[in-house]
Amino acid sequence: MMIARNWFALLPALLVCSCGTVKFYTQAVGGQMEIWRKSRPNDQVLADSRVDNRVKQRLRLIEELRAFAASDLRLPTKSFGKYCDLKRSYVVWVVFAAPEFSIEAKRWWYPFVGNLKYRGFFTKKDAQEEGERLRQQGLDVFVGGVEAYSTLGYFKDPVLNTFLHRSDHELAELIFHELTHAKVFISGDTDFNEAFATANAEDGVKRWLRSKNDLAGLRSYAARLQRSHETIKLLLDTRSRLKDVYAQDHASTEAERLAKRQVFEEMLRRAGAHGPQTKLRSQSGLESWNNARLNTIATYYTLVPCFERLLKQHHGDLESFHREVASMEKLGDEERHRRLKAPTR
Repeated sequence: MMIARNWFALLPALLVCSCGTVKFYTQAVGGQMEIWRKSRPNDQVLADSRVDNRVKQRLRLIEELRAFAASDLRLPTKSFGKYCDLKRSYVVWVVFAAPEFSIEAKRWWYPFVGNLKYRGFFTKKDAQEEGERLRQQGLDVFVGGVEAYSTLGYFKDPVLNTFLHRSDHELAELIFHELTHAKVFISGDTDFNEAFATANAEDGVKRWLRSKNDLAGLRSYAARLQRSHETIKLLLDTRSRLKDVYAQDHASTEAERLAKRQVFEEMLRRAGAHGPQTKLRSQSGLESWNNARLNTIATYYTLVPCFERLLKQHHGDLESFHREVASMEKLGDEERHRRLKAPTR
């Protein structure tokens, strides 16, 4: 979920919005203000004897990561200089939706950032209510908690208690991912933005580990990425199979539902046959898998290999890589993706 630079700028828009839209932006403003109100500079938190040592250790690591992001990754680092304890597990809950027989995600329009493939709420109850409203419209829906989000550099985002439990590698990846959004963000193209941030962050973690000569950590991180990529490949393959199913003629709606169900059943069978992917079965049952949930993966990962290839074309030069990514802003979505997918020059 992204918040506008100045929430007062939303007021004219709110005056002509529906009651539901007014409620949405009201909770968004309230949630952001709660974060500001509860945030304290990192140095104050580190000097506070009442703060748990685990929190202080994570903050020191984040200060190291911010310094590395500025010096080596060429990323803006005005965020994560403060700490906020929200006393909950997630900062927002996000709603994804898609038609029952289509992999195309529902989009929502926001001021300043354009169309995005999700709707964010600062309370679980509001997100669940929105999810249920969309289900009543016959859509596939997925509602999930989110530990971090970016305001794209418009505000100085704080460190949140919601993501301090992550491992060093995971924390570094998250920090670099969110800082990447502040570097380049193209309005309305969710898949492009998230894949760029993912690819840039994964490369950043490898650079950080190499800078510390942490070869064991580098091997461990590479192994984790390999396991993750195997799972992601399975999910993206499933999404591709569903696209083919939906393109076919079916005798009835029930026949199409059965074909859809069989694709998900096959996905879980394949997951059970591979050790790294067994968590797909244990995390949730068949009924929780649908088009909307698959889109949460596709949004972040479909274009990642394209960005990895582009970085190689720039011989690892991050400034040159970032400039080319930013230069695509003026292109239409289809042309931008076509250029990104173009073969090696």
